Amino acid sequence: MQSYQHFTLSERESLAQMLREEKSFSEIGKILGKHRSSCWREWNRNKNRDGEYFPWGATVKHIIRRKKSVRRPRLADETAYAFVTESLERLWSPEAISERWRMEHPGIPLCHSTIYRALKRKQIKGFSAKTHLRRRGKRKNKHNSQTIQPEHTIHDRPEIAALRQRLGDMEGDTVYGAIGKGCAVTVVDRKSRMLFAAISPSRDSGLIAEAFAKALGSQSVETLTLDRGAEFAAFKKIEQSLGTTTFFCDPHSPWQRPTNENTNGILRFFFPKGTDFNAVDHDYFQRVLSLINNRPRKCLGWLSPVEFLNSCCT
Repeated sequence: MQSYQHFTLSERESLAQMLREEKSFSEIGKILGKHRSSCWREWNRNKNRDGEYFPWGATVKHIIRRKKSVRRPRLADETAYAFVTESLERLWSPEAISERWRMEHPGIPLCHSTIYRALKRKQIKGFSAKTHLRRRGKRKNKHNSQTIQPEHTIHDRPEIAALRQRLGDMEGDTVYGAIGKGCAVTVVDRKSRMLFAAISPSRDSGLIAEAFAKALGSQSVETLTLDRGAEFAAFKKIEQSLGTTTFFCDPHSPWQRPTNENTNGILRFFFPKGTDFNAVDHDYFQRVLSLINNRPRKCLGWLSPVEFLNSCCT
């Protein structure tokens, strides 16, 4: 198939001349290096009422049509714009916004790339990728030291936990602030993606064990998967307080706890590296957890963890 290019003014002049010489569109196409149908359409679109073809007039008509062919921006619609701004205010991702829009407004498309493009072009007033998107336009890598010699590894974990077939199979980790500024202990349910978290004044293994108990409270924990960081050295105490069995990942294998790693990335939006967790207000911390647990997830069919748990209960 030939690649299509618009007629230039010189090609239009040649077309007009060959039409006056009564050449066929097949002959004209061969001379101009275009398909005969392209030559016919150019004549048919831009001829005058008498059937005559003038190159300058054809060029003007072409320019006018091109200016009119610009598509109206999707977010020019007031309903879509209001939905996007409200969702961005709640710190939803563009993909989550587009999928929830599709669920609530079937038949009316709104692509996540439209939202990304609008943010990049500053078409949504008061919002930007830097202030309202999780990664702020950057990718961050996290490296943890793995020092635990475990009794149970992830390869011993029950298959039902690996397949996410029940509630209560948890993945845990810590989100570090800075030296002497505490950290947050995070625990995520593998099935529902519900986040439980608590602040610990330091990464001391004893305090970390207490933070696990505080974060989970009376939650039923079937299994707990951790990395081999030194802060989990008191895993026996964690097992005793939660009534569960701890399974450790292989060294330097964060992908074996994908749910927790992903959720920690969301939490990092609110508490970037260097955050003084010891100065974080308790009520604010709980509001952040509520925002995250009410955030739609693709893996849950664009339900939030709270909505997913409610559907499981009913």
